[in-house]
Amino acid sequence: MILDKSLIGQYNDSQRSSHQKKFNALSSVLSDEGHDVSALVKKLAAFQIAIPSWALGTGGTRFGRFAGGGEPRSLEEKIEDVGLLHALNQSSGAISLHIPWDIPQDYKAIKQLAASFDLQFDAVNSNTFQDQPDQKLSYKFGSLSHTDKNVRDQAVAHNIEVIKHGIELGSKALTIWLSDGTDFPGQQNFRRQFQNTLDSIKQIYAELPADWKVLVEYKPYEPHFYSTVIADWGSSLLFCQKLGEKAVGLVDLGHHLPNTNIEQIVSRFLMEGKLGGFHFNDSKYGDDDLTVGSVKPYQLFLIFNELVEGMTSSEVNNPELSWMIDASHNIKDPLEDLLQSVEAIKIAYAQALIIDRKALEKAQQENDATLAQEIMQNAYRTDVRPLLAEARLQAGASLNPVAFYRENKIRQELIKQRGEKTFATGL
Repeated sequence: MILDKSLIGQYNDSQRSSHQKKFNALSSVLSDEGHDVSALVKKLAAFQIAIPSWALGTGGTRFGRFAGGGEPRSLEEKIEDVGLLHALNQSSGAISLHIPWDIPQDYKAIKQLAASFDLQFDAVNSNTFQDQPDQKLSYKFGSLSHTDKNVRDQAVAHNIEVIKHGIELGSKALTIWLSDGTDFPGQQNFRRQFQNTLDSIKQIYAELPADWKVLVEYKPYEPHFYSTVIADWGSSLLFCQKLGEKAVGLVDLGHHLPNTNIEQIVSRFLMEGKLGGFHFNDSKYGDDDLTVGSVKPYQLFLIFNELVEGMTSSEVNNPELSWMIDASHNIKDPLEDLLQSVEAIKIAYAQALIIDRKALEKAQQENDATLAQEIMQNAYRTDVRPLLAEARLQAGASLNPVAFYRENKIRQELIKQRGEKTFATGL
């Protein structure tokens, strides 16, 4: 679906007066607190969050999946949907592909299509957590860590193939999420599993172009329930340190056990210069398929506090970060869900930007826990949404993307074009 951008202008005109009142009020407060409002708006406008190709269809669980209407049936339609999101918020300027779900048949045509929507290609993602129809050897008992070298070689070859696809598309990173693990005590030797995985990733690492990086993701459980090879941030960091400069850790917010202090993990990665990026989502009990900020918005803010502090500190030398949403909710309209997630991420970022850093540093040095909490929560309790809306307005996006999406019945239009019962590929 190609969005008529004149409709955005008309919608914004109808909302401009109300927005201006809210923005002027917030600007006055922030200016009095010493903030450069124009600079804040520019930072928010520049902040881009990649959309994964697999999040554009309705998700599900291992118990079932309920198809949504108008889901994208091809890579081309997925790119169109990300282009639609980007037109609405001007904050989703990249798409991340999962191979082999989304292998381009014509690189030139796909790149031209993406460019027509002002989109780039983010990290490409390998898949050794499933057996594909034409696959010779199974990953049932592991892939990069498998006891059988032939299986490991097959998984290595797949990752190298993914790199080649990424080179053709202009991507600059490979993401490896390794599902390998065990379900029962004694099933495998932990040390040998680690060593097999390290040897496998070293072969993949050797094929990375000079300007690429490999993102090493971790997860404590599932699909295996006794152990996973890359179970936590420490394991990820250990792999990265053994691999080299181009290897960095990937923090997926849903890949942590309950009550894990994720913001401290972020600080540790930054301290070592090994934080590569984020997969944003939210969770209550288990995995990562809830809308960002829907359950733990304060934790998201605390994470961005560490990110902003680390990215602006002269003591930290960390590469540029990659940002991506990794959620696929099973009952929401996927596009509405993604619009809400992008908004939640940018709200947390904006709140972190307005923390009084000098006052916080002074409170920390004086061990004044009460004042430190007051400073943090003053920023968190500030309604920064008018800042985000102003950044969208200046960029030509919608003042309220979700409201615009609903008022213009975009999902209904997609259903007319694609059908009532369509399944997005790759899920």
